[in-house]
Amino acid sequence: MNVIPSLNLQNFTSGTQQQQDQFVADLGRAYEEIGFVAISGHYLSPSLVSDLYTQIKAFFDLPENVKKAYEIEQGGGQRGYTSFGKEHAKGKKEGDLKEFWHFGQYAEVEEALKPHYPPNVLVAEIPAFNEVGKAVFQALEQTGIVLLRAIALYLGLDKHYFDDFVTTGNSILRPIHYPPIQTAPKDAERAAAHGDINLITLLMGAHGKGLQVLNRNNQWIDAIAAENELMVNVGDMLSRHTNNTLKSTIHRVVNPPKELWGTSRYSIPFFMHPVATMPLNVLDHCVTSENPKQFEDITAGEFLNERLVDLGLIKA
Repeated sequence: MNVIPSLNLQNFTSGTQQQQDQFVADLGRAYEEIGFVAISGHYLSPSLVSDLYTQIKAFFDLPENVKKAYEIEQGGGQRGYTSFGKEHAKGKKEGDLKEFWHFGQYAEVEEALKPHYPPNVLVAEIPAFNEVGKAVFQALEQTGIVLLRAIALYLGLDKHYFDDFVTTGNSILRPIHYPPIQTAPKDAERAAAHGDINLITLLMGAHGKGLQVLNRNNQWIDAIAAENELMVNVGDMLSRHTNNTLKSTIHRVVNPPKELWGTSRYSIPFFMHPVATMPLNVLDHCVTSENPKQFEDITAGEFLNERLVDLGLIKA
């Protein structure tokens, strides 16, 4: 597969039974073959998207000392600001050429989960940034819940299998700023090749070149969404849970050609995480003689902690 498929979520949410079944089949096939799909018909309105870009540009334009006041030491980058170059891909020493912000879960969670949910950080200088971030978080969370229902059906599970795991999941909305490149990077990219940690990622801002996906033939292909589409991919948690039936695809954000070094890039992924207590144990019916069990039993919280260490955001 050399092209990212495009699907309309409304065929699943309000289509005929035939359209719903076809959406499930097409989504599952794409996630088995390449791990990425472009989705229209989601719950984000164009006005909300426009407002978010306005607010994140305003935040990243703030002076460095103001932004760094919102960086939480020993916080693992889970809320608030993470400064330029601090995160790196697993197995890489060079920091990615980006700075970012994290909005987290807004719903009330049970007491046992609260240690996994740092409070959201509010930016005093730009109140609208906080309000718009919350609205986008909730719209993307709703979209992700519905997509996971389609995925559950494809896997032969109950339609609402994932609901209780993700409705108060430890999800993250991450506005990213890739600043203009000042000097030739030494072995660093805007985002080095990596797989995502979570169940699924819903990405805003893949409308121009930069995002690339490694297909099954080991070729890098451009992943470019239409103006009204989100790019949605499988993360390592879902890949692990399905014994790699659904593929967590390696992807990267490459540096632009030199004539475009002076431009910024913004992208906004929503990393859909389950509650920390969700067992990511391989589903029994995903284990066959042709596909024996590939992963040890682990919870989502344990797996997340391992990966944050790999990324250099927390210490072992």
